[in-house]
Amino acid sequence: MALKDLLVVVDDTAASAARIDVAARLAARNDGHLVGLYSITDILLPGYIATELPEAVRESQRVFADDQAAKAEALFNDAMRRHGLTDRSEWRALRGNPNDLTALHGRYADLVIVGQVDPRRDRDYPVVMPQDLVFDCGRPLLVVPYAGTFPTVGERVLVGWNASREATRAVADALPLLTEAKRVVVMAVNPKSGNGGIGDEPGADIAKHLSRHGCRVEAAHVSTDAVEPGDTMLNTVADESCDLVVMGAYGRSRLRELVLGGMTRYMLQHMTVPVLMSH
Repeated sequence: MALKDLLVVVDDTAASAARIDVAARLAARNDGHLVGLYSITDILLPGYIATELPEAVRESQRVFADDQAAKAEALFNDAMRRHGLTDRSEWRALRGNPNDLTALHGRYADLVIVGQVDPRRDRDYPVVMPQDLVFDCGRPLLVVPYAGTFPTVGERVLVGWNASREATRAVADALPLLTEAKRVVVMAVNPKSGNGGIGDEPGADIAKHLSRHGCRVEAAHVSTDAVEPGDTMLNTVADESCDLVVMGAYGRSRLRELVLGGMTRYMLQHMTVPVLMSH
């Protein structure tokens, strides 16, 4: 299945331009349609303060929010012209919570492109939280780092593999990218042996499956107690000049609080290249 319907989250952060560029290149490469989604939000204020705001202040907030949305739309439209997507793109600026809006609209896309959360961000403004969205949306996410530009995505891919349901889902969702990649490395970090493990040659089975789809794939595994699994993955990304990581997102919901797996949390905090995640 090709990536024919993509959605990119556009916001007021400095990283938005690079994220739009990644999404536009993927849409152009797949002859797809790209939706730009912008959430119009107000500054988060305590309820007792919000209710006491004069109407003139409220109106000033609305004008500022609409002005920011117009700037974001201009940024999106400029990218669509540069990538030849003017007739295959759509702009949506809606009022509401960014996570809720993205989860809803993302359910009608093949891939949702979002940004890594910048820890230095202004916390008075809500932004899309990938660690929440990956569980709520039901679609694969491509999380783009908040720092850097990414001239290629999907030419050299690292697949984090542990034979879990989540990893299997991520590989299936990434298949349109994996089949076009110049090189795919399936990496198992500290693989478990035995009946519940992934065999004598970790990653060999999924590599064989991918090869039957025409992927240029190889399997590798690392067993070490000296380096954290997340660091092992990122070291491999650097050593192999990978421009995309594919991995499952692990966690569970308890009393509406999402509890992330350690590798998922680590990659969301420390990613150096775009990461495609599925749950």
